[in-house]
Amino acid sequence: MRCAFADSLLQGYFDGELSDRRATEFERHLRHCVQCSTELVDLDLLRDRLQLTQLYEPATASLRRKINARLHAIAPTTPASQPRLWHWLAVAAALLLVAILLGRVGHGLRGDDYQAELAGEIVDAHARSLQLGLITGIASNDERVVKEWLDGRAGFAVPVRDFANGGFALKGGRVDVIEGRAVAVLVYERNRRPINVFIWRTREPDTSARTGSRQGYQWVDWRRGKMEFCAVSDANPVDLEQLHQLIDSSA
Repeated sequence: MRCAFADSLLQGYFDGELSDRRATEFERHLRHCVQCSTELVDLDLLRDRLQLTQLYEPATASLRRKINARLHAIAPTTPASQPRLWHWLAVAAALLLVAILLGRVGHGLRGDDYQAELAGEIVDAHARSLQLGLITGIASNDERVVKEWLDGRAGFAVPVRDFANGGFALKGGRVDVIEGRAVAVLVYERNRRPINVFIWRTREPDTSARTGSRQGYQWVDWRRGKMEFCAVSDANPVDLEQLHQLIDSSA
């Protein structure tokens, strides 16, 4: 079975398109996933082979001058490439120590700042899935099919419900990586706008809904029955609250 993270993050990591936080999380996953590690090495070997082959014609002097003139006129806007995996190996021990320390003091970090940072990361994951066309790993409105697919990849029983009668049609699901852990994502559609509902297990007590916005997206986060939910979309905030109520009432 192909690792779900290979589809959602591996190519972005290889191309240096992930944020520092997302790249670090994926590197934690690589330490335990032989499949992703092997595929990453294969991609690197393929790139090296392509660079050695003569698949292109040298640009003429006039073309090079035109390109250089345009490049000088445009300010650089692309982020710096992410360092390759082996560059991180030198600090692996330090990362492990930080992870241990965070695990010990994690309860002390669960304040408003932590919640806002977590929601921001989830919004980033939502936006990235839209940009790369990776909105679903399994496209189906069948609750049973989506649940079986997600349960096996997320590692826990995911509460899957279709609320088409309430105006929120189930479109499928996928698995994402948030803070180095597998997170199930249910994908709904409301008035042709996708809504991602991120779900993961938690030991924290139930909470009422907390809301916010980032980069033009609205989010609502809550905990219920040892599960944490975070719904994200550019839909009307009222729609997100309605979906929150539907999910809570079905639990």
